[in-house]
Amino acid sequence: MWHLIRRIAPNLRRKPFIGSRNSDPTRTRHYYTSVVAPRQSGASTGLYGFDHLKSPNGFQRFVDEAIERSTELVSYISAMPESSEIIRAMDEISDTVCSVVDSAELCRNTHPDREFVEEANKASMRINEYLHYLNTNHTLYDAVRKAEQENHLLTEEAQRAAHYLRVDFERGGIHLSADKLDRVNQLNIEISQLCREFNENIIIDPGSVDIFPSSRMPKSVHHLLKPIYRSTPGILRETVLPRDTMKEKGFQITTDPQNLSSVLQHVSDDEVRKMAYIQGNSVPVANLGILDKLIATRHELAQIMGYRSYAEFTMKPNMASSPAVVMSFLHEIGKMVRPRADEEFRKIRDFKREKSGRESGDLEPWDEAYYTALMKSSTYNLDSSVVASYFPLPQCIEGLKVMVESLFGATFHSIPLAPGESWHEDVLKLSLHHREEGDLGYLYLDLYSRKGKYPGFAHFAIKGGRRISETEYQLPVVALVCNFSGLRNSSAARLNHWELETLFHEFGHALHSLLSRTDYQHFSGTRVVLDLAETPSNLFEYFAWDYRVLKTFARHYSTGEIIPERLVKSMQGARKMFAATELQRQIFYALIDQTLFGEQPATPRDTSSIVADLKRQYTSWNHVEGTHWQTRFNHLLNYGAGYYSYLYAKCFAATIWQKVCQEDPLSLTTGTALRTILLQHGGAREPASLLNGLVGEGILRHCNGGIVPDITSLCEELKLGEII
Repeated sequence: MWHLIRRIAPNLRRKPFIGSRNSDPTRTRHYYTSVVAPRQSGASTGLYGFDHLKSPNGFQRFVDEAIERSTELVSYISAMPESSEIIRAMDEISDTVCSVVDSAELCRNTHPDREFVEEANKASMRINEYLHYLNTNHTLYDAVRKAEQENHLLTEEAQRAAHYLRVDFERGGIHLSADKLDRVNQLNIEISQLCREFNENIIIDPGSVDIFPSSRMPKSVHHLLKPIYRSTPGILRETVLPRDTMKEKGFQITTDPQNLSSVLQHVSDDEVRKMAYIQGNSVPVANLGILDKLIATRHELAQIMGYRSYAEFTMKPNMASSPAVVMSFLHEIGKMVRPRADEEFRKIRDFKREKSGRESGDLEPWDEAYYTALMKSSTYNLDSSVVASYFPLPQCIEGLKVMVESLFGATFHSIPLAPGESWHEDVLKLSLHHREEGDLGYLYLDLYSRKGKYPGFAHFAIKGGRRISETEYQLPVVALVCNFSGLRNSSAARLNHWELETLFHEFGHALHSLLSRTDYQHFSGTRVVLDLAETPSNLFEYFAWDYRVLKTFARHYSTGEIIPERLVKSMQGARKMFAATELQRQIFYALIDQTLFGEQPATPRDTSSIVADLKRQYTSWNHVEGTHWQTRFNHLLNYGAGYYSYLYAKCFAATIWQKVCQEDPLSLTTGTALRTILLQHGGAREPASLLNGLVGEGILRHCNGGIVPDITSLCEELKLGEII
């Protein structure tokens, strides 16, 4: 019922199945709706435009009304109306419940008011309990089966919706005996609770390291650190007697992923990097036990459902279709990349030895970011602060607007927020408007970091698009949540290029949602099979590297100079220097995910030893004993056994970029192809059909009953062809 995509803590949260997934608008129509239309200036509302959410207690009424309306629809369906009405009513149930689930999820992760967060938590738990009732309702199941079997549905999308609803009911265990179904429901509740605890622990316990003296920390990271002081005895010059206690200044490093990344890249002191790395990869300890429980709970669920593993269970509906297909793909691409990755490892090690003046010495994990940054800087004469000077955040947002207008003929307009609509003063609201089609959807931007906010980068759905009638269309509403440093509308908020790439990635998810025109919200935007979902976002990363795109908005914050093409060429060269190492890392992550949720050994192994073994087997890097990086790898929650989809997306996106976008990335022709063949259909069509329709042959291949990406374009891009 919900669907949420993240990047730095990348998650794709699959919605429970009550709802629909399809759209096939092959002709242009104009749809308008009062459901999500902008409020009149000054008119008060609640969070995200929902009147119920004017206060924290409003979540209770929000849930009550969702349940009341859904119950009315269940009664309507129980009378067995026409097949088309059954599917339409099912989708309205889904839309009604999703509004609560998605709003609560966004609130829980971003709202600074703890009372709102607590009420959102309660709402989430209540609505999920109701979902279990819906997903085990035999009346609804029988109605959906009737709609599918009668074959009276008039559109391909409606037929697909009926099929997926029936399959999803069965994946929820509705066909099982009462005892087994009760146990499945109990396990699903436990899984939801474990995932919530895992995420909360990441926020509550990011870890920290105290560093003295303050001179050990370079000025470039001071804005990320908390000044601290400790007492030290001083000595007067005139005497050996102790003088008054002196205060020595230091810094506290909060080792959340974003801070840790900056420290590892910019701090020259090996010991500081080591301490930060170990601490950042050793929290939260509580998640070790939670992860063990999650693995065991998911495995039991899969076995009750008749599968050998959770990986097999979760992968069945995807393009890959089975763990065997995924492991074959991972081993193939891993074998391809290993020689280049090993070569890159040796180069980094030799560079470290040269810089340190020691002829021997191991290359440690906390060395990678620092020395690769130095190597890129020295080879291409790059200075990260110089690069960032061309990317003030407000200009980057303008760049996204230019790109959208060039590609799709649509423009983003700022909309005043109604009183009560926003959860923080920094939040902006935009409408995506097409001159012929009207408003296409609405986007909230929550761009700056703050205490208590979800620490990564994320795309949140608030409302999915769906057709209400021949003249009304419920417009999609989404939010992009980022964590950039700075103040709203301040040119001091300047992005590193990896942050710009991340912004474009998340914006790709948003466009997938906003440009979707599906009949049913169950198929709206990013609500697609798991191993297609990351393709649009990975594709839009390419736009962040193309000079023809960058020159439209990347200007120096003080001089206004357009970013020099030679600088972009240097950035592109630096990007490819360690491309094999980065690709190998993604393969390693996917292998961890597959192994943890694959078939379980008779004697359970702790997750840390599994991670250590896989790291030794598939990379050249050391595993640091005592660390447990996996305890804040929250892809394991919502991408459980699905992290491989990032690699699928990387391959698909490389092919689409080369064959569709590269020649003229900002042309309306390019954008029209992306929109009409891929983005607007959401999950309404078979993913293989969408991909082949956009590119033609050569983007995927069939393998042992599943689908894997063609890796040729990615190999060419990374110059790995000679290693295959």
